[in-house]
Amino acid sequence: MPGVFPEVSAPPTLRAYAVWLVALAAYVVAVFHRASLGVAGPEAQERFSAGASAVSLFVVLQLAVYAGMQVPVGVALDRFGARRLIVVGGLTMAAGQLVLALATDVPTAVVARVLVGAGDAMTFISVLRVIGAWFSGGTVPVITQLTGILGQLGQVIAATPLVALLHGAGWRNTFLGAAAVGLLAAVLVATTLRDAPAGVVRPAAPGLAAVRESLAATWRESGTRIGLYTHLVTQFSGTVFALLWGYPFLTVGQGLAPGTAAALLTLLVLVGMVVGPLLGRFCGRWPLHRSTLVFAILVATVAVWTVVLLWPGRVPLPVLVVLVVVLGTNGPGSMIGFDFARTWNPVERQGSASGVVNVGGFVASLLTILAIGVVLDVLTPGGSTAYDRDAFRGAFAVQYVFWAIGAVGVFRHRRLLRDRLARDGVVLVPLRVAVVTRLRGESAAR
Repeated sequence: MPGVFPEVSAPPTLRAYAVWLVALAAYVVAVFHRASLGVAGPEAQERFSAGASAVSLFVVLQLAVYAGMQVPVGVALDRFGARRLIVVGGLTMAAGQLVLALATDVPTAVVARVLVGAGDAMTFISVLRVIGAWFSGGTVPVITQLTGILGQLGQVIAATPLVALLHGAGWRNTFLGAAAVGLLAAVLVATTLRDAPAGVVRPAAPGLAAVRESLAATWRESGTRIGLYTHLVTQFSGTVFALLWGYPFLTVGQGLAPGTAAALLTLLVLVGMVVGPLLGRFCGRWPLHRSTLVFAILVATVAVWTVVLLWPGRVPLPVLVVLVVVLGTNGPGSMIGFDFARTWNPVERQGSASGVVNVGGFVASLLTILAIGVVLDVLTPGGSTAYDRDAFRGAFAVQYVFWAIGAVGVFRHRRLLRDRLARDGVVLVPLRVAVVTRLRGESAAR
């Protein structure tokens, strides 16, 4: 079986960090493009004379394209390399923002967000490939977590400067500026990024039959599937909140000022920045207990949402802060799914494996976004956008369906993997024993 245990890490070079920073910059811009419509939701409804369901459709189609392209992009990544895909993705997202800047009707806006989704689909798993090529061993999950979390700076840029620009410069100029940022990022990647260190030879491109066989093997691997369900169950709630419905929930449903709502969305990102490296270090040191983290994040998320949805009347700000803090762990938690795929698949399948994993959270996200929009419209008479607290309670309750699906998937494939380890003679001790043993060993070594 591939590397269940972390291999020995070679010290990263300064060149490796420089390449990673370029790839990270491309991902920050991709997240900025992805989140840009969410914070402009009320303005989008006004500009396109659209209700909640229609605005949801913009983001749902964007995420549907993103999710639907993950496996083909993974195959293309294994064939053409990361730099080409990141450049093409950046140019595609820039084109989408240009179309959105000029759009005055719903169909054109939908086309714009489809382009953003297509370009976004090419970026993240390509950045993961760059990390795997330039780093090794236990360093990989830490850098992966840092990438996922620092990439959310794009969301911060969307939540604060973009909103200010939108109110000051207007819709057209704001999204023309976003398109220019995307173009600059693509040029930076094209001129400075390298797929792998000098001397690393890319394997020959597989034929169609080999691609089909590789995809089948990737899907049969329980390590891939636990990654998919991990990504699903930990990612969608935070993504839905940050990408579209969190801002209206806080401002319209809970009566917070726009500045307070934007600050809470920023807090979500900052929490992830703190938690992500800690989870990455944990995964590097105790890889056989990664699912424990997944279930801990799931339980915390379900519990805090249950409190918020059952709270009578307006939810106090401290409780909303707790909600945001817990949701801040969702993004880092979803990155554990990619670590499962990396350690249970051989190198030649890691592009497609990462693509499969990335489908999980985004399919759940797009379905949840669509369902929330539909429920809000059903529970709010007359096509009004003045959704009350009860409407938001009913809408956000759809999350329980996807939490249940994800939890069952993670549990099932964890059991299958642990049975395989037991057959191979691997003894799985309780987490507390593993932690104490490791720390004692490190203390004795010092």
